[in-house]
Amino acid sequence: MKRRTKPGGALRFSGSLGAALGALLPLVLAFAGSAGTGASARPTPVEVIIPAPPVPVAAEGKSVLAYELHITNFGRDPLRLQRIEVYGGDAERPLASFEGAALAQMVSLVGQPMKMSMSAEKEPDASPDLDPGRRLIVFLWLTLPLPERVPASLRHRLSFTVEGGERAGKASEIGGIVSPVVSEGAPPLLEPPLRSGEWLAGNGPGNSSDHRRAIVPLDGRVYIAQRFATDWMMVGKNTNTFHDSRGKNENFWGYGQPVYAVADGEVTEAVDEFPDHPPGELPQPVTLENIAGNHVILRIAPGRYVLFAHLKAGSVRVRLHQHVTAQDVIGEVGDSGQATAPHLHFQVMDGNSPLGAEGVPYLFRSFTFLGLGRDFEEDKHPSVPRRDELPLDDAVVAFR
Repeated sequence: MKRRTKPGGALRFSGSLGAALGALLPLVLAFAGSAGTGASARPTPVEVIIPAPPVPVAAEGKSVLAYELHITNFGRDPLRLQRIEVYGGDAERPLASFEGAALAQMVSLVGQPMKMSMSAEKEPDASPDLDPGRRLIVFLWLTLPLPERVPASLRHRLSFTVEGGERAGKASEIGGIVSPVVSEGAPPLLEPPLRSGEWLAGNGPGNSSDHRRAIVPLDGRVYIAQRFATDWMMVGKNTNTFHDSRGKNENFWGYGQPVYAVADGEVTEAVDEFPDHPPGELPQPVTLENIAGNHVILRIAPGRYVLFAHLKAGSVRVRLHQHVTAQDVIGEVGDSGQATAPHLHFQVMDGNSPLGAEGVPYLFRSFTFLGLGRDFEEDKHPSVPRRDELPLDDAVVAFR
């Protein structure tokens, strides 16, 4: 696919709001210990929090678990995270181990850009130093083969080195960091939000997606409402998302396409008050009120809400508290709010807020995988039926 237009990335703020970090509600407190060659007898002075336990979801024939570790240095010396091992329950062999460049790609210091570079030439070979008082976030994305049973809990062991002070060069480890795996209540099985045509999962679910790293502080805590979000863009017969000039919304294949309810549910938000703006432009300023543009939130189950964002001005067909049926038309693909091109921003979360909730996984009942956007060719691509799966980042799919 050539000249593909990125749809504008995650729903996120710039400035102090986007950089701030509120208090977290800890699920687990770390139990410190030490082991290994050169290990210090002094406990590792860090706190490790898992703010949202993983919910397994099927994708590309595997089971995916996506979650984060928030690591805060409460000591006096800078530390460097050298390795993370993840174990299933009481197993002695790790499910996964991360170190070096692979680990460095998974971590971000709070207050620095969350987006990582996937360029091989620019890949760092070590995690950044964790200075006293700073917080490091590790974005974990585990894949397990299906039908292998997902463990009921995950146990973590973290290895550090001291990077300064009198104890420079010392190594220590911390273990006992356990998170449950949420297996009660499988991810919701949804009908497609779009129909005819071929659709690109821009910034779709994956550990390097802008959405995956979009941490937003609200009301004294932080959320990743977009943990599994996708920006759906229609691909035309020219293997691009637009034709002729990209300066007009009407030149984007997806603009004005109908958007459908993905399940039976109740409308908990219906906003249709913002204009569409030309591609490449944004509202000034971007605020909590306009960031999602014209949008609909649909409550499909207790603690499960679906967001359809950036809808076309004047297209929203539902009203607050209206009960809709799966595949009812709720609006049209537009370019309102924080979007740099027409697309449907789609996500499922555990609360009635585009940003102040935790993103949770979901499944589509049926779609056909047509390849990846980075090398998609209209006249030469795979055609693989998928059922009860989550399309991942950069997938091109056809909904039926």
